Amino acid sequence: MTFILLFSYLLLIVYSGLLLYYRFGWKQIPVFIATTPELEPATFISVLIPARNEANNLPVLLNSLLAQNYSKELFEVIVIDDHSTDLTVEIVRQYSNFKILSLKDFMPEGTINSYKKKAIEIGIQQAKGELIVTTDADCVAESSWLKTIASFYETFQPELIVMPVSIHNNKQPIEIFQALDFMTLQGITGAAVHKKVHSMCNGANLAYTRKAFDTVNGFQGIDAIASGDDMLLMHKIAEQFPNGIAYLKSPDVIIRTAPVHGIKDFFNQRIRWASKADKYEDKRIFWVLLLVYFFNVVLLFIPVFILGAAVLGRMNNQIGCILKSWLILVSLKTFIELIFLYPVAQFFKKEKLLWYFPLAQPFHIVYTIIAGWLGKFGSYRWKERIVK
Repeated sequence: MTFILLFSYLLLIVYSGLLLYYRFGWKQIPVFIATTPELEPATFISVLIPARNEANNLPVLLNSLLAQNYSKELFEVIVIDDHSTDLTVEIVRQYSNFKILSLKDFMPEGTINSYKKKAIEIGIQQAKGELIVTTDADCVAESSWLKTIASFYETFQPELIVMPVSIHNNKQPIEIFQALDFMTLQGITGAAVHKKVHSMCNGANLAYTRKAFDTVNGFQGIDAIASGDDMLLMHKIAEQFPNGIAYLKSPDVIIRTAPVHGIKDFFNQRIRWASKADKYEDKRIFWVLLLVYFFNVVLLFIPVFILGAAVLGRMNNQIGCILKSWLILVSLKTFIELIFLYPVAQFFKKEKLLWYFPLAQPFHIVYTIIAGWLGKFGSYRWKERIVK
């Protein structure tokens, strides 16, 4: 057990150094301010929204797109319906300025594994924009979203733009936990992209040029993987355009997405995210994920060991010291994570949520282990489909 504790502290040191590096990277990212009125952007943007049974969510998103302060002549909205059985198609048709495509017109259900990638691919084939922007049906955009994206694109000419996503939460514990956990990922994403240490992004708020998509042959080579329409594509683009990836840090481009509302749905989502970890071409992120995973495994193993020793009546004279060491480890982990998270929470205006962060720590350790394991060896349900 002495070796395990020493190993744990070593992992803590490496983990802490990594988080402090991410904190430094996040704070280095300049907040982008859009151009002045006399320098209005003029890039034509195609907004793509894959949707399956999203009748309840789509109106909020589509109304936020109607409210964009970017010229209506400079963007189009294309919703690609993925074999919905609800009123998704009918709702989109109520918006005369927006286009609806049906995946069933291009392929029958049950013939592929990645419907979302196919939906985006078909959307791009029908799109007119030089800049493709993707989001999800359960999101809502700020009114300056597209204008700021276009301005950033014209200023820096990146091939792919990564942008912030925030989970909207009420007071339910599961929603607060998701908001905190996702905010952590967003901080790491921004820092990693800015420092060019590894590639992360989220398809709920992503932009890339048609040229980049065509150059890497779109989703070819990754189209058999159910998820990964964002990060796996990003890795392909990063290989071809290593200096063409940029992070757009601006409150005007924060996309707000809905949380899941139950433990089962939460695990399904996180297992889906974890399932593509070993598919990443950018192996630098794999080693980061491996470090985080094993650190949490060790933190769970220690209390399990203490409980087993207590039940068996062994090492009674050492249990107190081991427990104390474990509490110090968890406390230091929580402390360093809060140091990292504070400037990220400031950007998203969610500082008050940090009071809940220590309470979420035990669940975070357990869920990281379960989701990581099942992401590799289990299956999950996504959009009423079981994916292995």
